[in-house]
Amino acid sequence: MAEFTFELNDDQKQVRDWLHGFAKDVIRPAASEWDEREETPWPIIQEAAKVGIYSLDFYAQQFFDPTGLGIPMTMEELFWGDAGIALSIVGTGLAAVGVLANGTEEQIGTWIPQMYGDPGDVKVAAFCSSEPDAGSDVAAMRTRAVYDQAKDEWVLNGTKTWATNGGIANVHVVVAVVDPELGSKGHASFIVPPGTPGLSQGQKFKKHGIRASHTAEVVLEDVRVPGSCLLGGKEKLDERLARAREKARAGGERVKNAAMATFEASRPAVGAMAVGTARAAYEVALDYARTRVQFGRPIIDNQGVAFQLADMRTQIDAARLLVWRASWMATAGKPFTSAEGSMSKLYASEVAKKVTAQAVQILGGNGFTREYPVERMHRDSAIYTIFEGTSEVQRLVIARTLSGMPIR
Repeated sequence: MAEFTFELNDDQKQVRDWLHGFAKDVIRPAASEWDEREETPWPIIQEAAKVGIYSLDFYAQQFFDPTGLGIPMTMEELFWGDAGIALSIVGTGLAAVGVLANGTEEQIGTWIPQMYGDPGDVKVAAFCSSEPDAGSDVAAMRTRAVYDQAKDEWVLNGTKTWATNGGIANVHVVVAVVDPELGSKGHASFIVPPGTPGLSQGQKFKKHGIRASHTAEVVLEDVRVPGSCLLGGKEKLDERLARAREKARAGGERVKNAAMATFEASRPAVGAMAVGTARAAYEVALDYARTRVQFGRPIIDNQGVAFQLADMRTQIDAARLLVWRASWMATAGKPFTSAEGSMSKLYASEVAKKVTAQAVQILGGNGFTREYPVERMHRDSAIYTIFEGTSEVQRLVIARTLSGMPIR
């Protein structure tokens, strides 16, 4: 395992510069248009596929980077370009992580390639966990999966919401209840293959930010999937449920569910997304402050502006270091004994909201218009404190981990 270091190696620097160039030359020029259109930027995704950014091979290389920094570096650079377009490019990754975290080798090899397609025919995937009455409260999930032993099929019924790429995805990964008596411990994840009858798109949401990313409900009506589509297989599920029942009877320790396993693996990556957006807004504000002249001098000559920029940069760097630490720990197999993954996501997402708001303020009236990108960045930043666990949930996870108490 690689030692933790603050310095990227030559290969990582080359990848970072390549990603930065794509974000600068392809993503940024298209950001305003797709934000206004509120549509999936298929041409940009296809361009990313052509150069190798939107591909299983590229994400596998970054995922297995022995330093753990490949994924956060990738997220920061792409989201520096634009959060909405970047989420359209990387949104498939959450479904892929769901399969990697819970699936067998055969399932990983079968389904993840189908999530991406190929440069001539790009596909996307969706991870479906949240429900209208079950967001942070995963124990309130109502989507059911019932096993039909005679046909070796699972029958899924329910409605998912807030699903990135929901309804337009080639492959959907759906978290459902298989044993209601076990609460969140009675959940499992299922692959819904392309063209499966009974799956449809519900409402498509018109959002405050990340508007180039498709977010919608997914409706499941008697959706039948083969037994082989249960991630991890039935034998593993039965063993896990048996352990959960035994621990429930004994009042034992908490057992992780399928959705939480996916979110824990992705939280530092979300923190890196937030760092990218914050960095982008800071750079716009810094450049503006250097060139905007008021009362005969650049506004950066005023301490009130200069000190804001100093704080912004300090907070961005601190957030990045928390993300890198958590990413390295996860790759090194070190447990998050102090909820370091949640710490990274919490701090980076709060920094993104604060820094983008400060950027708008520094630009003044210009910052409030769509002529400058900080207005869009500020709208986009709000999502980081909400999806994949709100800031309040992150604080709850951290507090429970530190105290060992069931804080509510």
